[in-house]
Amino acid sequence: MNSVLDDLDAGALTKAQLAETLFEQVGLNKRDAKDAVEVFFDLIGSSLVAGNDVKLSGFGNFLVRTKSPRPGRNPRTGEAVHIESRRVVTFHASPKLKDQVQFSDSKL
Repeated sequence: MNSVLDDLDAGALTKAQLAETLFEQVGLNKRDAKDAVEVFFDLIGSSLVAGNDVKLSGFGNFLVRTKSPRPGRNPRTGEAVHIESRRVVTFHASPKLKDQVQFSDSKL
């Protein structure tokens, strides 16, 4: 996957780059590689929308959390506003991923 990491011009890994890596390294044809990436992210998204957490061993956990209603303030006008409760997705990196990121940072 180093070739994909070397090609990151915008500093972000894209779904197209993931599909290209599946094509190059796994041997899937380009259509199947693109479909596999789409299905993977659709499945994660559907699970989160349904309120289920997603746990990817060695990578991290996507958790659905409900934030309570609370008072807030409009930063432009200073006016007090009520913020409704809402669901948010949080990500917690696994210790393994944190170690890899920390180790790669020490090389810089």
